[in-house]
Amino acid sequence: MATTKNDALQNTSSSADPDSAQPSTTPTLRDLKANRPAHGLNMNWVAKLASGIILDVRARAPYYVKDWTDAWNYRVVPATALIFFANVLPGIAFSLDLIETTQQYGVAEVLLSSFMAAFIFSVFGAQPLTIAGVTGPITVFNKTIFRIIQGQPDAPNYLHFVGWVYLWAAIIHWITAILNWCNFLKYVTLFSCDTFGFYVSWVYLQYGVQVVTRQLDSSSLPGAFVSIILAILMLVVSFLFQSLSQKTLFHRHIRRFLADYGMPISLIATSGMAYWGTFNSANPQTLPISGAFQPANNRSWLVPFWQLEGKWVGIALPFGIILWILFFFDHNVSSLMAQGSEFPLRKPPGFHYDFFLLGITTFLAGLLGIPAPNGLIPQAPIHTTSLLVMGRPTKKDDEERQSSNFDEKTSGYIAEYREQPVGVVEQRVSNLAQGSLCLVLLSGPFLHVLNLIPRGVLAGLFWFMGADALQGNGITQKILYFLRDKKSTPTDEPLRRVRKSRILLFIAIQLIAFGATFAITQTIAAIGFPVIIMALIPIRTLLVPRLSFTAEELAILDGPTASPFTMESVGGSL
Repeated sequence: MATTKNDALQNTSSSADPDSAQPSTTPTLRDLKANRPAHGLNMNWVAKLASGIILDVRARAPYYVKDWTDAWNYRVVPATALIFFANVLPGIAFSLDLIETTQQYGVAEVLLSSFMAAFIFSVFGAQPLTIAGVTGPITVFNKTIFRIIQGQPDAPNYLHFVGWVYLWAAIIHWITAILNWCNFLKYVTLFSCDTFGFYVSWVYLQYGVQVVTRQLDSSSLPGAFVSIILAILMLVVSFLFQSLSQKTLFHRHIRRFLADYGMPISLIATSGMAYWGTFNSANPQTLPISGAFQPANNRSWLVPFWQLEGKWVGIALPFGIILWILFFFDHNVSSLMAQGSEFPLRKPPGFHYDFFLLGITTFLAGLLGIPAPNGLIPQAPIHTTSLLVMGRPTKKDDEERQSSNFDEKTSGYIAEYREQPVGVVEQRVSNLAQGSLCLVLLSGPFLHVLNLIPRGVLAGLFWFMGADALQGNGITQKILYFLRDKKSTPTDEPLRRVRKSRILLFIAIQLIAFGATFAITQTIAAIGFPVIIMALIPIRTLLVPRLSFTAEELAILDGPTASPFTMESVGGSL
């Protein structure tokens, strides 16, 4: 999200007139509210139960058929392949620790959770671009619950207890959507998104290290060393493809091919290296599998959590509240980032309705005994990026670009072929297709193929996705601003208009919040880390403005995550 800094400035300047940033051909939520008195709009929005859900459905329903027909576009193919590998494999790898610690989950549960989320949000959701699945935070949450209740002398059945935790969380999800509490998303800015994205990036890097170091404890030391080599190879080759896609080498269609398929090709090729020569004889560890369509421990797919003893039902409520806090922030921020300002979206969002659906998937997860899915970072914005349609800039933009490319030596303009995003293939098929592939993986033959993927390759995938998300993060970009040669810094760089002390203060606040979140997840108190994440919102709203920032400096350092067109669904932005 390296471009969001300038986008934030544009959004700030245009916040007074949200329609100015919106395509003229797209109906708005304002059209649906045209008959309401302007002075009573905000009060009606809050007071009328489920009004947000109703407006979301009414805004998105006219596009439903078009969401399927618009999928007749080549961009859907690479988007499906990219997000499938970026979703299912990290989801399984994230769950390895949970699987081995609790012995209550298996690969089948993770795949079924990913399919369920993809099916429900692609077929019934308001914003199908948001990718939901199994994340690192939910595995930390579930593993911490296991450790807490197993320490009790009369420990309950783990899946029964988690089923009640999910049910309580689902009920609060539904209450949240009905009471229109998603309107609080107006206070979620780049400050919160960048801080949380920074945390998720480091979680990816940390899990990559854990996948490798866990193998060092095994009896096969040569296999562990081969896994380390494969992880590094996966990281280097993936970044090589990405770098080539951004250079001026080759034709632009070849560069786009490398950007679309570089990561899947790297993963397949690196996995093949594990079965070549000496690497094969080292026998590196691969992904664990279970029987086709079979849950762990040969249990029934239906979890009778209603059989839980009464006192544990009450104890499950605080855990459900914490899970709701996590999902309220995590899922909605994922959705916001998938609809970021840098994406020229033309179809309306649906935060209230989608959060109600998230309550349904959370309840079903408890009923089936699978990890609860929610919005994914960085997979959600990666999905939208892969669906971008590139084109030539308008004549006006081209003239402005040429004026900045005047070459004094040749007294002329530098010829440059340049593309920019002109649209997004907003459809439902890519999300549904990648979820359906997760279900296909549950069959015997494909489970065998999954079992062939070395764990070291997954570690390299974690490192690549974490490092890639880290380099585009707003915190990283501000830090790099200080390291950049000032002579090479563009004169129109907005950060030039901010005092260095204020930039450092802003970064320091974000890093302290990140450090607190990351530190607590390493302790038994990890169950409380969602509270720290949610605290980012009042910190930005109440604390940061009281510090010695000018209005212009805050507008440059921070801004809305999504465009006014998207934020109109939740009543605007901060």
